[in-house]
Amino acid sequence: MGRLTTHVLDTAHGRPGQGIRIEIFRLDGDRHTRLGEVVTNDDGRCDAPLLEGEALSVGEYELLFHAGDYLARQGVSGDTPRFLDRIPIRFGVADAEAHYHVPLLLSPYSYSSYRGS
Repeated sequence: MGRLTTHVLDTAHGRPGQGIRIEIFRLDGDRHTRLGEVVTNDDGRCDAPLLEGEALSVGEYELLFHAGDYLARQGVSGDTPRFLDRIPIRFGVADAEAHYHVPLLLSPYSYSSYRGS
């Protein structure tokens, strides 16, 4: 059974990204369908897969990480508007039976992602 998971690591502070809101979208051309929303736990992870089983199908998706709110709670001051506020990560699912793990490595002025395991 396929599934989509994520986690957030705050690389500037060396700890999990706790309490970060993440919206999940399915992309179909110019159409964005919001599939749900989660908040990361104390370990920077989600308590359950974002999508699994029949909810995960072949296609394009976007995770929208609300990083600016998290950074403000961490006391990270910055310009207005923030350099990083909402971070979209778009990716494709080619095999709906596979596990897609899409983590976010976050700092106030940079981020990266990869397909994890």
